[in-house]
Amino acid sequence: MSRPIARVLTLLELLQSGGLRTVSELADRLGVDERTVRRYAGHLVDLDVPVESVRGRYGGYRLAPGYRMPPLMLNDDEALAVLLGLVAGRRSGLTTAMGTAGETAAAKIRRVLPERLRAGLDAVLATLAFTAPPGEEDPPDSAVLLPIADAVTRHRPISIRYTGADGRRSERTLHPHGIVAHSGRWYVAAADPEIGEDRTFRLDRIGGVRTLPGSFEPPAGTDPAQRVLTGLATAPYRHEVTLRVRGTAEQIHARLPAGIAIVEELPPPDDASAEAERWARVDLRVERLDWLPAVLASLDRPFVIERPDELRGLVEALAARLAHSARRTAPDA
Repeated sequence: MSRPIARVLTLLELLQSGGLRTVSELADRLGVDERTVRRYAGHLVDLDVPVESVRGRYGGYRLAPGYRMPPLMLNDDEALAVLLGLVAGRRSGLTTAMGTAGETAAAKIRRVLPERLRAGLDAVLATLAFTAPPGEEDPPDSAVLLPIADAVTRHRPISIRYTGADGRRSERTLHPHGIVAHSGRWYVAAADPEIGEDRTFRLDRIGGVRTLPGSFEPPAGTDPAQRVLTGLATAPYRHEVTLRVRGTAEQIHARLPAGIAIVEELPPPDDASAEAERWARVDLRVERLDWLPAVLASLDRPFVIERPDELRGLVEALAARLAHSARRTAPDA
């Protein structure tokens, strides 16, 4: 879509939002001069859009009352946001009560999208995995998400400009395996051929994506979601915590999600009875320890702290505070 046409449609969107818009305000929003705004308004009138011109010091443009914009004049980011919202709601159970409404709404949107955009969004939906309920973060830029999704489906290498957590910038060549949305953040699981390792990259830290010639063969049994969760759980943090907890991985993950903790169920000792409960090893890497005692208490399962010793003191302090509160009586009224 050429820039003048795109700006005319943007002008229509601004007027559709309601109210009177001054020419100077519209010129600023569109990045053009006031004369060009008047010309764009004339284009809309030529298309039978009822744009009203209001004269005077506080004049400008507005749409005639009762006018409704033709359906689904969405740009790439808007179409992506709508479809991802519907898919995320369905996969997380948020739209279960609506039956098939979310699914049929998504189908209607896809039918009227341009082929280029529809193919890109199909690639995103085919490669995307949700590992936790949606968070408050906005979807990534479509200029980043769409080419990465296309590269995943077509097994094409990509070059990205990346800014690390420490602020250092680099350009990397990746073999992307999948896109994962986890707790409001978006990641691409990929192989870095230069170092021969699998890596995880946050999409909001990617400044640009370029598809490279050639192709690659993805490894068998690749699970991008599990790679992202493992990467998050093993990322370097200030404290390394190791626990033994009596219970299954499912019971432990109810309070310590896979993105936080790695849980390995341990084999029972040789002399254990068939009815004996299993134990599991739990490894965490965290910046702070102060939140862990309350979480361990909420597990309501026996546990042993292997490291660090500092965590033992925090658990003992919490236990003492709880015991003190349990012994207290209400003050006399």
